Amino acid sequence: MAEFYTLKVAGLTRELPICPVNDKLDIAAFVMFSDVELTIACASELIKKIPECDVIITAESKGIPLAYEMARQLGNGMKYIVARKMAKLYMHDPVSVNVKSISTAVEQKLWLDQNEADYIKGKRVLIVDDVISTGESLEAVKKLVDYAGGNIVGMCAVLAEGDAAERDDITFLEPLPLFFK
Repeated sequence: MAEFYTLKVAGLTRELPICPVNDKLDIAAFVMFSDVELTIACASELIKKIPECDVIITAESKGIPLAYEMARQLGNGMKYIVARKMAKLYMHDPVSVNVKSISTAVEQKLWLDQNEADYIKGKRVLIVDDVISTGESLEAVKKLVDYAGGNIVGMCAVLAEGDAAERDDITFLEPLPLFFK
């Protein structure tokens, strides 16, 4: 099997390293951190496809640069919120949900500060991530938005991995294959 997968997205080409998940499955590792050119291009292309929203939310951590850049490009005081992987000391009455993703070895929690939940209430919320694969992270963020009383108007990602590319409830730029052994 090749050591890299060639990804073409948002007019750019990147070589993604192939990484083992277990004895039967490898994935192409897509990491936007430090790739400013890719983040800007993907945010710009996703913005062309999304519905109007009042606030963006993403799960910590790989979706943060994308959510930030989309909020920046949308302008008009657009805010983005990060569902954190740990409760922080500054959080006021935080709420949490469990999440297990394909790229994380153990089950985790996502946390939302009550002040952020109050901000989301009644607003049109766009859920943003770098890659949607199993959909577990997406479901966890949806639960947080539902708890907060936000109205989810869309869910988007740069890539839809494996069967996620067949979903009709998400917006994405390109499919990303899984590599079965």
